[in-house]
Amino acid sequence: MHYALCIIKVGDDMDKKRKEIIEGNGVSEIMTVHLGGYDQKILLEGKTAQLPVLIALHGGPGMPVPFGVGCRGLFPEFTEKCILVSWDQYGCGINNAKLSADISINDFVDMVSDLIDILKKKYPDNKLYLLGMSWGSILAAKAAVRKAYALDGVLVYGQVLCKLMQSEEIVLAITESKAPKKIKNDVKSAFETKSYTPEFAMKLSGYIRKYTSGYNNPDEPKAPMGNLMKGYLSSPDYKFGDFMAIVQNGYLKNRSIMKELSSIDLREEMKKITVTYKILQGETDIVTSTSMIKEYVKNSGNSMLSCTVVKNAAHLPGMNGINAILKEIELMANGNF
Repeated sequence: MHYALCIIKVGDDMDKKRKEIIEGNGVSEIMTVHLGGYDQKILLEGKTAQLPVLIALHGGPGMPVPFGVGCRGLFPEFTEKCILVSWDQYGCGINNAKLSADISINDFVDMVSDLIDILKKKYPDNKLYLLGMSWGSILAAKAAVRKAYALDGVLVYGQVLCKLMQSEEIVLAITESKAPKKIKNDVKSAFETKSYTPEFAMKLSGYIRKYTSGYNNPDEPKAPMGNLMKGYLSSPDYKFGDFMAIVQNGYLKNRSIMKELSSIDLREEMKKITVTYKILQGETDIVTSTSMIKEYVKNSGNSMLSCTVVKNAAHLPGMNGINAILKEIELMANGNF
């Protein structure tokens, strides 16, 4: 199994193949929906209208890839098994906007809840699932508690739990890496003095990415991000401004969400989950610590939670991670999730 774009050459061949995929889908539309008080666009795409519905909650915050509104026709391996609902979360991509200074995680959970209600009404007889990735796992967990009656299950890759990027595991990984001595000392000092700010979190994220295998595992085949971004750039649903708003968007100047993230703790909330909730964790993920998630699931007392470690994978899914997700979606399609 692989990304569709692995086998589509960029250019006319890709455009032709993409057009064939789109035309072959029984469900392929952009909907304008009202989520959390704002009109927003979503993409619905699937081979038939009878498939299970899967709402993709992307990471970031504010990074609408791989599953955003601009991905129509790019993922037939997914859309042959489910009706993939791709949503550029408010403030990025096609739904770019300036975020208010006090916008909160709960505001985004409200949006997810509204989206669940809309899709449940549109597809009352279909099973409905969530796919949360990193930041999207927070929304998935909170929505799973709030909207359990409407959901048939949740799949997460990279579960945020607590002490996000504040573990001793990260300090150890950076101090044992090839990072310059000054960076090692700065990281140690920040953790010892608990001077953890949103600005420091951004720096730390860069250190983890550059000096450790927390974000990317060197032994994992890489996802074809170059082809994916070219696919977004040539999307039939994106304007150039939407493409630029994948990264240059309303999240850049926002501090309220990052501040809230620094103190988030989902341990008690996740004990209340009453739907099947499967967590996939990259083996070397220290961003959303795999060792922490494994230990939590084991001792949570909640039989609805499970954790599977993906070998030779990290926080950002490469091909091993994507294949693990596809395996679970296959189970959804066959009614065995």
